[in-house]
Amino acid sequence: MKDASTAADLLCADWRSAVFVGRIATVAGPSPILIRDGEVYDVATAAPTVSALLAMPDPAAATGDHLGALDDLLPALKILSPVDLQCVKAAGVTFAVSAVERVIEERARGDADAAAAVRAKLEDRIGGSIRSVVPGSAEAAALKTALADEGLWSQYLEVAIGPDAEIFTKAPVLSTVGWGDDIGVRSDSSWNNPEPEIVLIVDPRGRIMGATLGNDVNLRDFEGRSALLLGKAKDNNASCSLGPFIRLFDQGFTMDDVRDAVVELTITGSDGYHLAGVSSMREISRDPEELVRQALSEHQYPDGFALMLGTLFAPTQDRDVPGRGFTHRTGDVVRISSERLGTLVNRVTTSKSAPPWTTGIARLMANLAGRGLLQPPVMQDHV
Repeated sequence: MKDASTAADLLCADWRSAVFVGRIATVAGPSPILIRDGEVYDVATAAPTVSALLAMPDPAAATGDHLGALDDLLPALKILSPVDLQCVKAAGVTFAVSAVERVIEERARGDADAAAAVRAKLEDRIGGSIRSVVPGSAEAAALKTALADEGLWSQYLEVAIGPDAEIFTKAPVLSTVGWGDDIGVRSDSSWNNPEPEIVLIVDPRGRIMGATLGNDVNLRDFEGRSALLLGKAKDNNASCSLGPFIRLFDQGFTMDDVRDAVVELTITGSDGYHLAGVSSMREISRDPEELVRQALSEHQYPDGFALMLGTLFAPTQDRDVPGRGFTHRTGDVVRISSERLGTLVNRVTTSKSAPPWTTGIARLMANLAGRGLLQPPVMQDHV
């Protein structure tokens, strides 16, 4: 699907002064690109993967083949997910509203019909408390004790206000989809929603290099039945989209811009349904750098990683039956946008109907080797 005719449709207002990293499909195979001053450069000869590019001391200075102006190239450009060898991680239950919704899923046992009554009870008891408490604080511990005494404690509240964040692996390496691709929801799920998020990109040394947008598709019925179904709820074919590009941090775009970001979501159904929502990163319960620190505390990522920061957005607007809330239908178009990062667009299908994931690490390495891009000096310098 094509949803952007100009770079201004795809990216942010200041895109000509920003530096972006991405991936595109070429006749020879996937190539990392740099976008500087509105011009596109194929940098595969300098760094054969985005992972290798971001491991450079100064990725924005990489050289490559000039392909032309982004505006001119865009109509024919096949944009891929902007990460390749990076592990794709996600932080869950990082906003108070989403924490309450996860507890609702758990208490309703994945039954959308029971959600409304549970939501009313929980909002009345913990809505204000959970929004004001600092995770891991003495006040959070006291709230935990009070809720446990009332029989309202939940494993989701543990990661929402306890000392340890929920950090999990969202998708296998190379399995994410990009801007314009179909995004997959399990065919046997009847209660699900998009999760629009800011995604931090971290290099092998733990440097936070920049950010992009993501959709961490959520199956509320599966995870609501049991938290042990998280893997089945989160990791399915085409169930994670990233893009359109990674915006690198520089003097004009910093971590503070991530902290101040507003993420907008619209869902347009082929049935005429329309839903809109807004998330403010100022409402996140843990600072983004703290989430990165926890992801790195006992683990290494030699190819870097992407970290989805969680979402405030938990759609409760009824789509069909009153009280059942929202769930996707095939053909929904999901648009996730943020002023400094651009717009990520995907159309919903089932994971069974989405194009199968066929390019794994072995196939990518074979392609890069066949193109002469895996010469020892390149790999020693950048990987």
